Amino acid sequence: MDQVLNKVGSFWLGRKANKEMSSVGDDINSLGTSIEGGAKWLVNKIKGKMQKPLQELLKEYDLPIGIFPKDATNYEFNEETKKLTVFIPEICEVGYKDHSVVRFNTTVTGYLEKGKFADIDGMKTKVMIWVKVTSITSDGPKLHFMAGLKKTRNREVYEVLRDGVCSDKF
Repeated sequence: MDQVLNKVGSFWLGRKANKEMSSVGDDINSLGTSIEGGAKWLVNKIKGKMQKPLQELLKEYDLPIGIFPKDATNYEFNEETKKLTVFIPEICEVGYKDHSVVRFNTTVTGYLEKGKFADIDGMKTKVMIWVKVTSITSDGPKLHFMAGLKKTRNREVYEVLRDGVCSDKF
């Protein structure tokens, strides 16, 4: 009887391990362009520590979920330094209901604080010409984009995830 239980147990554990490894393989394939982000993500996956979705992280920090394009799902967040690095599959632009447009490089970095994404690199907005966005601050129903000057926009416009449109250059 012990031999039968050992074989059944071994079979079950083998299937469980194969399924988990297959899941890791599928997840690695879906990582896209980020090797660095993927390596850190894989270590966390093996440890059993999973990242929350990017939109959930943004909500926690009182920022709207639509400040990044819909396909920006892979990211690194350092809890100690509060540095956020978001990986985007390709350079793209997102147009919003208020006719504002934001352009994203393949990597966007900055520091998260409650209601603020600061020291941003990899994001521009159109204010007559393309201007680098250096910070985004949430203030109740308003969002303030610092892009050379303070540009105030309605927060609700950025509460919806939008697809990015491929762009040739950042």
